Amino acid sequence: MLTSLRVRSPVVQPPSSLSASSPLSLSNSSRNLSFLGRKPHHRFSTISASNDRCGPPPDSSFTGGESFFRNILSAMEAVYLSRNPTAKSILELVRSADNDHICYDHFAFRTFGVNGHGIDSMAKAFVDFGYIQRDELRFPAKKLKAYWFSPPNGLHSGCGGGVNGPLPRIFISELLVDQMTDEAQKIIKKYTKLSGNGHMHAALSSSLGCLTWEKPSYSEFQQLARESEYAAWTLVNGYALNHVTISAHRLTSHLRNIKNLNQFIEDKGFKLNSEGGILKVSPDGLLLQSSTVADSTSFQFSEGITEPIPCSYIEFAERLILPQFKNLPENKVEEFHRRDGFEVGNADKIFESTSKVQG
Repeated sequence: MLTSLRVRSPVVQPPSSLSASSPLSLSNSSRNLSFLGRKPHHRFSTISASNDRCGPPPDSSFTGGESFFRNILSAMEAVYLSRNPTAKSILELVRSADNDHICYDHFAFRTFGVNGHGIDSMAKAFVDFGYIQRDELRFPAKKLKAYWFSPPNGLHSGCGGGVNGPLPRIFISELLVDQMTDEAQKIIKKYTKLSGNGHMHAALSSSLGCLTWEKPSYSEFQQLARESEYAAWTLVNGYALNHVTISAHRLTSHLRNIKNLNQFIEDKGFKLNSEGGILKVSPDGLLLQSSTVADSTSFQFSEGITEPIPCSYIEFAERLILPQFKNLPENKVEEFHRRDGFEVGNADKIFESTSKVQG
């Protein structure tokens, strides 16, 4: 089972057993300091990503105009739905079957970890509105790391659906560009350099559905695809929403059981990501996830060549009630009584939703 590491104070040296191949988890307090330009002090201790937290959300409040922020999410969602017919169709089908009640578990984005275009470039928009940095997860084989962010207090629950319902968690990953081959690094650095200060407007790029750099060449896209599917996807999709996730346990019909939801989707003729099995289950058995295979769309490269590229997909997540709250009446169960966070093993397989092998 993959483990993760979380950072806490006070200061001691990391244990010699820390492996480069181990997933790494950082505390929210240490990560938030990085946005202020201060370096935190840490003590490393091993802890499963499954034990993220159990209890009320961390203390945070929404800052800024809520309607403005929700309009940003709505614009991102609109671009996503316009490019991904599978996601749009499934959302409509589930809404119809569940009395128009859908809540999002999380939104996910991909980034290049170089020239300021990494996780922080997209995270800033969410942190500015009160989101809190949580754990870090690492995926050594894919040369990736990721952080997730929890929404402000009071907006993790509530009425409404979609972007007007409970605010979603945010999951942002980045490619560790310095671990790629020299040729791949050259391509990625070329386009992120062309972007200039585009990384400062990542959320705007996602809302408008445009790249912050110029259209890449097909030959460079192919070169990256041979080395990293993630790199090739990000080159042509940029800061676009990689996926949205339906919160299965917040549905009101029989579809609130993710196995029923998966069967419903397959019965409608949609293909689910089978990497590691249709249903991805965390080691503690409390986080259940599945996803569709990404749609593809035509993309005109800089040479004038038009070729299909992978777009985005839709995910489904069921978070089960934590053992210590299992005796709570159902009408008393809140989101913080359920399994929170993310799991390296699950996420690693979900990443494969944009792979050509899946298509």
